[in-house]
Amino acid sequence: MATTEPPSSRLRAWMLEGLSDMGKPGGHTGPHAEPKPPHKGQRWWRVMCLTGVDYFSTLGYQPGIAALAAGLLSPIATVVLVVVTLAGALPVYRRVAEESPHGEGSIAMLERLLSFWQGKLFVLTLLGFAATDFLITITLSAADASTHLVENPHLNSLLDSHQLLITLILVALLGAVFLKGFLEAMGVAVALVGVYLTLNVVVVITGLWHVATASHVVTDWTAALTAQHGSVFVMIGLALIVFPKLALGLSGFETGVAVMPHVQGDQGDTEEHPAGRIRDTKKLLTTAALIMSCFLIATSFITTLLIPADEFRPGGPANGRALAFLAHQYLGGVFGTVYDISTILILWFAGASAMAGLLNLMPRYLPRYGMAPHWARAVRPMVIVFILIAFLVTWLFDANVDAQGGAYATGVLVLISSAAIAVTIAARKARQRGWTILFAVISVVFLYTTVVNVIERPDGVKIGACFIAGIILVSLLSRIARSLELRVTSVSMDPMAERFVRDMASRKIRFIANEPGSRDKAEYRDKIEQIRADNEMPEQEDFVFVEVTVKDPSEFEACLTVRGEVLHNRYRVLTVESSSIPNGLAALLMHVRDLTGRIPHIYFEWTEGSPFANFLRFFLFGQGEVAPVTREVLREAEPDRARRPRVHTG
Repeated sequence: MATTEPPSSRLRAWMLEGLSDMGKPGGHTGPHAEPKPPHKGQRWWRVMCLTGVDYFSTLGYQPGIAALAAGLLSPIATVVLVVVTLAGALPVYRRVAEESPHGEGSIAMLERLLSFWQGKLFVLTLLGFAATDFLITITLSAADASTHLVENPHLNSLLDSHQLLITLILVALLGAVFLKGFLEAMGVAVALVGVYLTLNVVVVITGLWHVATASHVVTDWTAALTAQHGSVFVMIGLALIVFPKLALGLSGFETGVAVMPHVQGDQGDTEEHPAGRIRDTKKLLTTAALIMSCFLIATSFITTLLIPADEFRPGGPANGRALAFLAHQYLGGVFGTVYDISTILILWFAGASAMAGLLNLMPRYLPRYGMAPHWARAVRPMVIVFILIAFLVTWLFDANVDAQGGAYATGVLVLISSAAIAVTIAARKARQRGWTILFAVISVVFLYTTVVNVIERPDGVKIGACFIAGIILVSLLSRIARSLELRVTSVSMDPMAERFVRDMASRKIRFIANEPGSRDKAEYRDKIEQIRADNEMPEQEDFVFVEVTVKDPSEFEACLTVRGEVLHNRYRVLTVESSSIPNGLAALLMHVRDLTGRIPHIYFEWTEGSPFANFLRFFLFGQGEVAPVTREVLREAEPDRARRPRVHTG
């Protein structure tokens, strides 16, 4: 009689679809996993549209934010932003694309510079700011989409008091897209970006025409500028001061690198050396930056000259939708509504590139650090987690675009600053003096911008700190919960080690766990005598010593390489490097069992000390009370007691 799978099992299988390593310790998509078939990818310009739904969609609110921050200086401040974009952020991220071609970005570059726990905490901090950047992208874009919807003249009376609800619905719909699957997203992004940029070209040309035909507009603007600020040098100085408030216009670079794995590249590309992908990603970054720079200058110019300053203030019809205001005013209600619909769609879909960045970034680090459960490698559970957080952020900010600007800019600037520092270090290591000086100057500019932004809008760093604290807390709790996993992706033995195991396979396999000291003859002789006395074993019993050296206790998963050597012409010793002594020993015992078909035995001496102190030593330094922890790791890895390697203590 056929049995049907229960609904709970079907739901679990659907949620964890694509997670091939479910329940298998160490089986992940990281550096030690089995190689996957090459990813076909997409043409670079199509991927540019995926990151462009984030980058280009900032035109929906950037001109209004610039006008609020800089007033009449908005065009000049925007020119400063463009200079920083093309001369600063673009060269930095072109170098980042070379150094981390798999989408990890500057975080991976900086991770290689620091080891042990300080390195992990540093990466978790940067991940917190990355989460701030990407999640606020989702919530801010949805909030601005709802603003365009609510402020549309045809819908204003119906939807005026429902902006928060509309924003939550847009965020939920974005989550639904990712839960269904994201294969069609690239085509949708290409269509949205194509239509949106075309409509913006029409609005910009119309705006420039009205500026050209109403000559007094330019003279009125220049006269007002001179009256307010005096000389050109004062204007440039003030533009430099307000520039940090315009940093939202730099948002596309981090997502540009995050979606890099989707770039097709050349036929001969390999995962280690994807030269074609790197070249085409540079094209992607450069083209997107040039397109955005032209639009930023043109839109800030026409919105500043054609829209009265009062209209930009909170509650004004141009607040958060300056270009839509011009579209309605100069091109009529029909075109304005079409523009609103296009803007709403691209702003809503801007969260897609941010979500893609989150799903590419977080699973690369947290599961590998043991700081997330196994299901964190599956897409759908992570989508649900991120959408729930986005709901909370939207509710806390009441779907207000201006209120989220500080948090967004902080996340963007911290990541760009870290990227600039990372490429400076990379250029210095490569002995490229000119590039080192250039990147160092760029780093100073972005660090200054970040500090000024944090001082003026501290809410951004507060939100970032909340994300960082949440990630660190959840990560540490997950690491504690998973500390007794086997945590070894593979075990390899050199010929001498294999020979030792083969020699013992015909009889009972006995290992002695030894903490290496001077490694002289007396150390091994005394250890054997102690084990024999504690376990009342005859002298003819044979042993092989196992010595585990902890290399980096902050690492969670690793390959295990076992080497054999004969010391003092008598004592056989297996040496192992691992992030944890108990986990390394357990993995070796399981491997020997599977290799020989026999149950190995391992012997320990009890260590003294507080159980809590020993657990902290194990958690932080991979040592502590080795014998009971080794047994617990084996019990977790092998539920069948008859097949479990034996642990003896004396």
